[in-house]
Amino acid sequence: MNTHPYKPNIATVQDTWYETFGDRCIKTFKVVFDDEEVRDNWTHLPGQCAMIGILGTGESMISISCSPTEGKFLRFSVMRAGKVTKALHELEAGDKMTVRGPYGNTFPVDEWKGKNIITIGGGIGQAPLRPIIEYVRAKKSEYGDLTVVYGARTSADLCFKGEFSELAKVENTSCRLSIDAKEEDWPHYVGFVPALLMEINPSPENTIAITCGPPIMINFVLQNLKKLNFPDDQIYTTLENRMKCGIGKCGRCNAGNLYVCKDGPVFSYAMLKNVPEAFA
Repeated sequence: MNTHPYKPNIATVQDTWYETFGDRCIKTFKVVFDDEEVRDNWTHLPGQCAMIGILGTGESMISISCSPTEGKFLRFSVMRAGKVTKALHELEAGDKMTVRGPYGNTFPVDEWKGKNIITIGGGIGQAPLRPIIEYVRAKKSEYGDLTVVYGARTSADLCFKGEFSELAKVENTSCRLSIDAKEEDWPHYVGFVPALLMEINPSPENTIAITCGPPIMINFVLQNLKKLNFPDDQIYTTLENRMKCGIGKCGRCNAGNLYVCKDGPVFSYAMLKNVPEAFA
């Protein structure tokens, strides 16, 4: 894009909605840049992040939770956790926020053409996986089967709930949901995401597996993918939640000799398997 990635651009909130409720609730924002030139020149791919904030309050690095195939807008799904995210949660349609970016590398979606795709998410970790799902859906003829595996502690903790029933209707696409403990009228899997993965038993042949979620979930998903004989270079994850400044200055996002903001946030397991700090 022609605009400077470190320059904050003013954007207007078009719409907001809550994905989850509670102390650490998640709210999604649909925003559009005020400057038409910025809007037209902005480009991103699945996996990238942006620094969003409010002038005079601060900024926070958030994954972009929409695919560029969806239109000339951006979506951010924000968990309320600190000063900036609490302030962001107070924004409604018509309010302004700042957006800088995009930052980081991307999932190599063009290299995956012709392959089967399986995404394995937990909680807010579904946010950076959603752009892959939407990108593949928009270009379905260029990819093989799409399998979406997603879980949370309870059904109330699942993000993007309204999208999964439609996703299941897409040709060559399956969607498997899970919650940790049994609930009345829950029609899907009960148990942890790594166990659901083993029940699905995906073949590693011509298949890319991408996972994101709580570190403990990622660890067990990676172990199970290896049990299923997935090669290291067919497994991907994203560590965008570690980024703070986005330009490699604060040192907050280092994992061994890697800086997530400069070398990531997208990594293959081949890059991370010898970096124990990556999933701490």
